[in-house]
Amino acid sequence: MTVTIRDVARASGVHVSTVSRTFSAPHMVNAATRTRVLTVAEELGYRPNRAARALTTGRTHNLGLIVADIANPFFPPLIKAAQAEARQRDYHLFVADTDEEAGAEEELVQAFSKQVDGVVLCSPRSSNKALERLAARVPFVVINRRLRGAATVLMDVGHGARLAVEHLAGLGHRRVALVAGPAGSWTSAEIRTAAEEVDGVELIVIGPNAPTERGGFAAAGRVRESGATGVLAYNDLVAIGLIDGLGELGLGVPEDVSVVGIDDIVPGRLNRPKLTTVAMPTAAAGRLAVDLLIQEVTATTSLETRLVIRDSTAPPR
Repeated sequence: MTVTIRDVARASGVHVSTVSRTFSAPHMVNAATRTRVLTVAEELGYRPNRAARALTTGRTHNLGLIVADIANPFFPPLIKAAQAEARQRDYHLFVADTDEEAGAEEELVQAFSKQVDGVVLCSPRSSNKALERLAARVPFVVINRRLRGAATVLMDVGHGARLAVEHLAGLGHRRVALVAGPAGSWTSAEIRTAAEEVDGVELIVIGPNAPTERGGFAAAGRVRESGATGVLAYNDLVAIGLIDGLGELGLGVPEDVSVVGIDDIVPGRLNRPKLTTVAMPTAAAGRLAVDLLIQEVTATTSLETRLVIRDSTAPPR
């Protein structure tokens, strides 16, 4: 037979409401009583009914996480860390993919709004005006986007981009191409702004481009025509595709062109040459976003990035 909350209350010697609070608001229950109730519940095999608890507390203990492209190796570490944090806090995490489409973000937030307590939006493609409109529907935290009145977690890609261009300049590169990301990308704009601040370098912006290996491969011809000896790519996937495309054109990396990516994904470490890149704290961002969402804290937090030098950069010929 199914064990009920009344069975736990009877065996624990407490009122039904005390058992309910033990699971829905444990901070409101005396530590000794809470321990006794949880022990009895475990012994009896009791599991609280989430649907019933949602009707009582108004909280579903479900969260949504919306990413731009779940196939991009940048996102899985973030998703895994966010899920681990949610599970530790007794929440379930639902993950959805927009396939880089701004319209899909709005549809997914609307679909989630009645099923979750809040949403984490990672690298959103929608305009700030659209996001502000969505914020009225459901609490959310935004990763890698500044948004007025919303909790935001920023991976300081601008700092990383400066380090990357300064690294190329330090090797002697004076003409550097920036293979930009999608049109309207906040991250791409941050990278460009930071790269333009580095002295002694002529920056050639090539883009917008799809944030994929195919996008990088397609940009190879324009990089060759630019005469740049160094390249900063929007992300590692673009960098990997670019290296492949340059090879098809007879240009070696780093012999003829030095290439730096952004993200520090696993394929970049396995690539030949191993990719110099800007490491992004994706796991930390996932954990922090869930924490801010559960605590309902409206704050902006910036996480540090760092340059990882490998084999895809060298002094120009």
